[in-house]
Amino acid sequence: MNQPNDKLVHAKSHPTVRINSKRFEQSPYAPRYATDDTLYGIYCNRFYPISFGDKVIDQYWKLRKGVMLFDVPEKPLDIRGPQSITLLEKVFTRRIRELKPGRAHYAIACTPLGGIQMDGVLIRLAEEHFWYVHANGEFESWLNAFSDGLDVIVSDPRSRVLQVQGPRSLEILKALDEEKDISEFGYFRAAYFNIGGQSVLVTRTGWTGELGFEIYSNCGVETDHLALWDTIVNVGLEYDMENAALEVMGIRRLEAGILDYSTDIDSSMTPFDVGLGPFVDLSKEDFVGFHSLEKVNKEPRLFGLTSLSGVPGVGCTVFLDNQKAGHIRVGDWSPSLQKGIGYVLFEQPALAGESWTGKQLTLVDREGEQHLAEVVALPFLDPEKKIPRGIA
Repeated sequence: MNQPNDKLVHAKSHPTVRINSKRFEQSPYAPRYATDDTLYGIYCNRFYPISFGDKVIDQYWKLRKGVMLFDVPEKPLDIRGPQSITLLEKVFTRRIRELKPGRAHYAIACTPLGGIQMDGVLIRLAEEHFWYVHANGEFESWLNAFSDGLDVIVSDPRSRVLQVQGPRSLEILKALDEEKDISEFGYFRAAYFNIGGQSVLVTRTGWTGELGFEIYSNCGVETDHLALWDTIVNVGLEYDMENAALEVMGIRRLEAGILDYSTDIDSSMTPFDVGLGPFVDLSKEDFVGFHSLEKVNKEPRLFGLTSLSGVPGVGCTVFLDNQKAGHIRVGDWSPSLQKGIGYVLFEQPALAGESWTGKQLTLVDREGEQHLAEVVALPFLDPEKKIPRGIA
């Protein structure tokens, strides 16, 4: 039985306030979807639609079984020049040199103390040209600080990002540029497409755990954003595509174990704390945070939590044997699993020889009610990422 909408907490997880748009950037696509019912958030100093007041569960299932369009606020940065590799190897915790043009991968930057400074997707467009699509926060000045003395330019291309996600997404991509052969356009690949007569960058990536792609504007030339939106929407009509707000995407990214910087993870945590150790290469040359990360505890503290009776809400506490063990970073009701799910950050790693996974805990929800909960490994669904790779 589907859980009623009042179990969903994503758009209701924080109080809302009125705010003036000064110093914040509205999406160029907003005229096509904004109404008086649109609830906005701020991310990278950009407004983005959290909720349209729609039936979230219905749109969730359309995302899972059909295709949906999302206007997202992630911010690309342009890094180019003969010493771009030198800069990126210094800043990021994994090797960059081996990344081939036309490919992308997940990359983390750390503080000197080993905390996560930023995460995002690094795209190599050419030998000396990259885009880094970063999460919430300011990162351009961080890159510029470490570029001192290097022959490299960091700039903001003012690109906006759209995501088309769901099982039918690649059918839409084929229809958007019929001249492009996408048979070899695999997961985490990047290429330029012609959509409605405009050149845009397209990547086989997304934030939903579903099959999908992202479209980046302002790739060397100014994009007519409303014309681009209209082209995508008109093609999508044949596939029953709808536009949705990020509360729909938020449920799926949680099920898929995707982390959100400044919500789930921040600079107080190391990559090892949150299960991102595989993206730290301690065998590569010195990078920012290297010496600290060599010394820190490598055991994770962030895990999944499920509950049949309760929804883990932001800040809720979990107890083991009546002792506080950790707190919830984010949570929601999973329509696919028919249970409450969330990320729990434990105060300490599991004791030597033990594991948090499988332990039975007590979740205290926002109303003070207690619920039986179980610690599970992330992600909650599709651990081999077969769905976004197109092999499920």
